[in-house]
Amino acid sequence: MSFKQFKQKALDNPEVRKEYDALQEEFSLIDQLITMRTKAGLTQDDVAKKLGTNKSNVSRLERGRSNPSWGTLNKYAAACGFRVKLEAVEDERPSG
Repeated sequence: MSFKQFKQKALDNPEVRKEYDALQEEFSLIDQLITMRTKAGLTQDDVAKKLGTNKSNVSRLERGRSNPSWGTLNKYAAACGFRVKLEAVEDERPSG
């Protein structure tokens, strides 16, 4: 069985699907962080120096291994030449 087939079979389970969908927003944030940095042509070390922190902290942030504050996200974005914008959208997922 290929990984793609395994993933599809797993996602057929409603409980697995619910957990997978719940993580999509986190994965999206991680992707946006890395995209900002790479578009700016910066390494994790470059961003760390701009933030006055260690590369390991930037790495942890980009791997989703931390719970960053709004201020941290703003500083990271500014270091990469971006700004953070919050967008509220209505939850279309079924409750329960």
